[in-house]
Amino acid sequence: MDEIRFGEAVKKAFEEAMRERGHANVLIAGRTGVGKSTLINSVFQGQFATTGHGRPVTTGTREINKPGIPLTIFDTRGLEMSEFATTLTALKKFVGSRRQEADPRKHVHVAWVCVSEDLRRVEEAETTLVDMLADYMPVLAVITKARADQGFRAEVQRLLPRALNVVRVRSLPEELDDGHRLPPMGLTDLIQATVDLIPEGQRRAFIAAQKADLALKKTKAHFIVGASVSTAMGIAATPIPFADAFLLVPVQLAMIAGITATYGLDFSEGFLSTVVASTVGGTAATLSGRAIVGGLLKLLPGAGSVVGGAVSAATAGAMTTALGEAYIVALDTVLSRYGGEQPNSDAVLDAVRAAFK
Repeated sequence: MDEIRFGEAVKKAFEEAMRERGHANVLIAGRTGVGKSTLINSVFQGQFATTGHGRPVTTGTREINKPGIPLTIFDTRGLEMSEFATTLTALKKFVGSRRQEADPRKHVHVAWVCVSEDLRRVEEAETTLVDMLADYMPVLAVITKARADQGFRAEVQRLLPRALNVVRVRSLPEELDDGHRLPPMGLTDLIQATVDLIPEGQRRAFIAAQKADLALKKTKAHFIVGASVSTAMGIAATPIPFADAFLLVPVQLAMIAGITATYGLDFSEGFLSTVVASTVGGTAATLSGRAIVGGLLKLLPGAGSVVGGAVSAATAGAMTTALGEAYIVALDTVLSRYGGEQPNSDAVLDAVRAAFK
């Protein structure tokens, strides 16, 4: 695999990872003061709910995107009675037209309708809204500012029967008058409930965009490693000469690209090349298939003797596992340090180099 072919493999791995990650669209609705902005910023990367950000798409609804994050949020306001009829009519037309799109990436894939536990009531507007949205997408009822249930969740379930789940959340820590501190709660439950309902084609994007459940990203990344190991072992089912070991490199590039996308990093072909170079102690400009495989073999105790010999299925699998699992450790470490938000590329590369020392 010469430099040109390596560049082609990187390009293919990057494009495939982006295509497979896809894009998710989430509609979030609630009355003024219910805590939507805090919820959005607590769940997703990118501080989506920055004041004034977003493009109006209907009366009362704005579309919010952030570069590098595979998510669009449709933030719906105007549920107060004086504005509700106008908001509902415009919103129904909007989600209906989106549903008619041939491209499923244009659909609105799930809705969160937020109700504050402070108020302890469900208004007619919320019932009407849930009933309308449920004709077009799965709907979750989200009880915000949760402190003491006292039967309110069951009441919400009764009053909003078309909501497929009801999840209580507290987006930020709170300190009560007696000094007792309440930690955030329910965010991972909300993420999992959404993953259970969102169409399969959008799950990767949603998991990548959220920041509150790093364990979920890690689990999905392990699946990618497992699939890549199986592919690598299949290639080497009949031991391949070391000179032909570059055949394994596209599999490993695709694995690294897939893990990077799953963790929600905004990355490029150049970043992918640099990550691979960092794992084998070279530079992106001088990488070749043999250099990559030779560098990865150093991760395996006693595997140096393979150079000049043949790569077996067991060696191919072990090498791919070592690469994938070490990369997961690196990303898990750096994202934990950044609170799930997007780290800069230097921080990621430093973590990768540390993981492969």
